Amino acid sequence: MSSIVIGVDGGGTKTTVVVADGAGVELASITGAASAVRPGGAEQSADVIEELIVAALDQAGQSDETPAALCIGVAGVGRDAEYSAFLAEMTRRNLAEDLVVLPDAMIAFADAFGDDSGILLIAGTGSVAYGRAPGGKMARCGGWGPVCGDEGSGSWIGRRALSVVTGASDEREPSTALLGVILTHLQFEQPDELVAWAAKATPADLASLTAPVMQCAANGDLRANSLCALAAEELVIHIRTLSRQLFVDERAATPVALAGGLLRRGSYLRKLVELRLKSAVPGTQLRADDVVPVRGAVRDALAMLARA
Repeated sequence: MSSIVIGVDGGGTKTTVVVADGAGVELASITGAASAVRPGGAEQSADVIEELIVAALDQAGQSDETPAALCIGVAGVGRDAEYSAFLAEMTRRNLAEDLVVLPDAMIAFADAFGDDSGILLIAGTGSVAYGRAPGGKMARCGGWGPVCGDEGSGSWIGRRALSVVTGASDEREPSTALLGVILTHLQFEQPDELVAWAAKATPADLASLTAPVMQCAANGDLRANSLCALAAEELVIHIRTLSRQLFVDERAATPVALAGGLLRRGSYLRKLVELRLKSAVPGTQLRADDVVPVRGAVRDALAMLARA
């Protein structure tokens, strides 16, 4: 039996695959296109992940090996229909002896807390929070996708930024530096060009607008600042909700970890979230360590190997 394991972190912006040996030593790591599962898109997501797994095994010099365990954490499988469709797609490809599919937040939680209790907030292209109570009860907050939810996420910020700049263009809203900065970012000359772009924009495309929004906010633009503050408030509400459900209330000692591209250490939005947590969830015990979701996937794959 092979002792090779693979961990996969499939998100709305990128996918990371790590190949490791039975001791957890990394043999290869590769990053590629997004693989988040959209309704009706399980096959496309599976194609992306399969291609990256094959490339990672080749990079590790293990192309002739069938890994013993494969743990895939992927965005979009929190709903039964998408989970079942994606699991079926990955199962029929027979890429490993043992396979498990999890929501991407769960592998991040495994890296942040292992088997301990705590709350993990993720904000990237989308947003979601998962928590585990001291007694083991699990709960989720958010993660409803780019149409119904993902409050405070990159796609959410991008969509609202477009409303701000079109309102400013009409003079329905006060003047804002966002208008010029976003047009420059998209290499457009006129606001009218936003209409066709937005009609075809994916959640990842919308999330790409967070960079100019954060830039404007850091430079003191009032409208960008208010948008970022609202995003931070929405994200903190996720943590406060789970704190009340799992840790009695927001004043109780609550281990919290932050993850995702928007909440990387030192980011503008992370600073706002950390500041707001002090008053909104005063029991927060913030973890300083970086959360690496694919590392959590490898951890779970190693656990599968041990059980086998």
